[in-house]
Amino acid sequence: MPGHKLGCGIPEEFLSSIEKLDLTEIPGLDDLHDPSGIIAKAQELAAGAFGAERSYFLVNGSTVGIHAAISAVCRPGQHLIVGRDSHSAVINGMLIAGVRPYYMMPGYTNTFGICTGITPWEVCRALDDIPDAAGVLITRPNYYGICCDIEEIAKIVHSKNKVLIVDEAHGPHFAFNRRLPVSALEAGADICIQSAHKTLPAFTQGAYLHIGSDRADMGRLEYFLEMYQTTSPSYMIMAFLDIARAIMQRQGTRLLDSLLDSLEACRNSFGGREMILDKAAVPGFDHDATRLTVNVGKLGMTGFEAERILRQRYNIQSEMSDASNVVFICTAADSPERVGILFAALEELRQAAGKSFGRDVDTRLKKEQAFSVFGERVHNCMRNMHAIMGNNRYELEPSDILNAEAERVRLENAAGRISKGIIAPYPPGIPLVCPGEAISRDAADLLTGVIQAGGRVHGISGGGTVAVIKR
Repeated sequence: MPGHKLGCGIPEEFLSSIEKLDLTEIPGLDDLHDPSGIIAKAQELAAGAFGAERSYFLVNGSTVGIHAAISAVCRPGQHLIVGRDSHSAVINGMLIAGVRPYYMMPGYTNTFGICTGITPWEVCRALDDIPDAAGVLITRPNYYGICCDIEEIAKIVHSKNKVLIVDEAHGPHFAFNRRLPVSALEAGADICIQSAHKTLPAFTQGAYLHIGSDRADMGRLEYFLEMYQTTSPSYMIMAFLDIARAIMQRQGTRLLDSLLDSLEACRNSFGGREMILDKAAVPGFDHDATRLTVNVGKLGMTGFEAERILRQRYNIQSEMSDASNVVFICTAADSPERVGILFAALEELRQAAGKSFGRDVDTRLKKEQAFSVFGERVHNCMRNMHAIMGNNRYELEPSDILNAEAERVRLENAAGRISKGIIAPYPPGIPLVCPGEAISRDAADLLTGVIQAGGRVHGISGGGTVAVIKR
């Protein structure tokens, strides 16, 4: 990220005098908080391009859209059914709104050591368990490009007369090519939030919130959008939301066809084809072919090591890494030549690893010492929390968590304490420990592992301390 790849996906005329886009609410430039002119028109064009009934520009990222959607759908004290693989923005949004989460557990694949997604069966089970829930929030696709069966999930949610919110931060490009998974809006989502800057030629913090049906309370949604969004919206971000829409609407199919063709050709000629995640590796789920997940654990190294080698030796920056995988975001701004350079580096890495690492010797040990937020041990750790929390509900009210006094303790001494904040490997920013949850010994050990392996963890200070609720 961002998806414009250093401007490669944006025509030069829009970049040559970019400072002239840094404007404010003067006559003729409309007002994001009460649009009736050019911003209103741009949002209408976005709705048409993405297949929405109505679209809103977000200048504070998908985070603000997620917060507004949760606040609009749920009243304080209500339950929201959410995937436990949700981004920290979802957790914070529920805390702000005073909403109680009811967690659904994602599936898991041993082959790549990652979670897959929420199944329709899991949604059915959750709706039966919590019939008074205000709605369901699904993350699709996940950071690895895996997509749950959103069409079936939408049918199930709507059969119970509930609202379906989809965090589609990583999928705004789906609407522009039929070779990609179906978009959430086309599948029946009521509210869909997309990070344009992740996969489209838009600037960081640029996002969309789309309305797909009349189940959403528009008055409440607009009320919270006005409350949560800055009163000084960036016209540069808004301009490039409109530019990204126009580029994709006019050229998206062709550009994505070229990207998909080049990725397919390179995958087919790559000597480690079995290392690459595809649809066949996740039965029951779809996969975004533009998201390249490479399992370097098969080479006897961690994803952290591979990321470091690719950056230092080949000047290639991956999007993220975990204990076993390296993930790359490929967009319409990536030319066939750039894709070829990436695969050439991966092939050299594969061949070099076969000589210096060995395929079996260190893999198990490195996985034990390292960490993936989607790894098997973490997945089991999540299931333990899932049981400990008592029907997946917080033992503390959201307001209790927000207002509780906190103290900082060293991570190795935190087992058994209640976390004040989110503790999440980043990226992808999915909490291992949520506010109000007890920090287990397994979780503390796993977090120590990711830091020792070279990963990053939000919620742990440089001194190795975490914020916990005072006893």
